[in-house]
Amino acid sequence: MESRNQVGLPMSSDCLKRVGFGQAKQVIAVQTASQKLKSRLKAGAACYTEPQRVRLHRAISWLARAESEDDDPDAQFIFLWIAFNSAYAREISFDESERCRLAQFSAVVLSVDAAKQVHDVLFKQYPGPIRTLLDNKYVFEPFWKALREHDANSGWEAKFAGSKKAALASVVDGDTAKVLSIVFDRLYVLRNQLVHGAATWNSKVNRAQLKDGTAIMLAITPIVITLMLDHPELDFGEIMYPVI
Repeated sequence: MESRNQVGLPMSSDCLKRVGFGQAKQVIAVQTASQKLKSRLKAGAACYTEPQRVRLHRAISWLARAESEDDDPDAQFIFLWIAFNSAYAREISFDESERCRLAQFSAVVLSVDAAKQVHDVLFKQYPGPIRTLLDNKYVFEPFWKALREHDANSGWEAKFAGSKKAALASVVDGDTAKVLSIVFDRLYVLRNQLVHGAATWNSKVNRAQLKDGTAIMLAITPIVITLMLDHPELDFGEIMYPVI
């Protein structure tokens, strides 16, 4: 009898064994998340296309780099973002924004997250940091836009209040997709501050959002890669800069 995965597509028994789908995962204390993911990718390599293997290999390599930076939150967050970006990046379309690509990727990942692992991170593991992040104006882009444009009418405050209200309503409703989207909106601002040199390395100010953002990314990124490994039938498009 043909086996089918959680989205109803057929998978051979050989691939089911190779990617570890449906099997109890053994937790080895000495192994990091990236090491376990790397082993799974190697074991199931034949079940993935070349673009998928490269995409996953790149994401896992940057996750490993992030894991080694537990004493430098600035570097750790940047490496985690690169790992996540490696997972969802595809050929650039000029009529599509980075946020749009991220939203589409997140929707696909959530659609196969039957165990609600991402939901548990947002609502059970890190509810406090999520709320703190949503309540932080320094990772709210309209705040900075108003500051740059010397906008004194406090329009950003109304947007901020509306955004927080919508976010908290989504939290109450358990709307994983909506909460994840809003969280990534905030984290994208933090990413821009660090990557574009708009923050001082190892600064003593505005550390709360970096600490919370890093913890959230460190929890979500391995889950996302795991779901991609579990579902080799998912197509995330051609990778940017293929190996030649």
